[in-house]
Amino acid sequence: MDLRSRISDALKSAMKAKEAERLSTLRLINAAIKDRDIALRSDGGDDTVGDAEVLQILGKMVKQRNESARAYEEGGRLELADKERAEIGVIEEFLPRQLNDDEVEAAVETAIKETEAESIRDMGKVMGALKARYTGQMDFGAVGPMIKDRLG
Repeated sequence: MDLRSRISDALKSAMKAKEAERLSTLRLINAAIKDRDIALRSDGGDDTVGDAEVLQILGKMVKQRNESARAYEEGGRLELADKERAEIGVIEEFLPRQLNDDEVEAAVETAIKETEAESIRDMGKVMGALKARYTGQMDFGAVGPMIKDRLG
């Protein structure tokens, strides 16, 4: 079952169970996906986004909520920070399991070998291979310096 279907099914069951907070977050996810659909149509591309793009959208939503929760905590608004964290929990249900540090290092090593990367100029090839295989499973901002260290 693709991600869109899983999200739609979760939305329907949240409606039936009258889970207001969960329903609100699922509607936000649907709205973000539909916004991307509309943007693609206006660019003349495909009319719907695939699972890879949905994963990117979800990852971005988690990152935004983490930043908001941090800001709310610093401002002493703990109830709002808790609300953001609850939304993160709902969003993460649709994301694949995050790789641990050892798995990330192994994935980086494998990608370097597969792309036959030898210098920093090959970093784009390595990142491309990782993104194709591990979208939504690792923080690519943290992986970049790791690749630089290995290739530098």
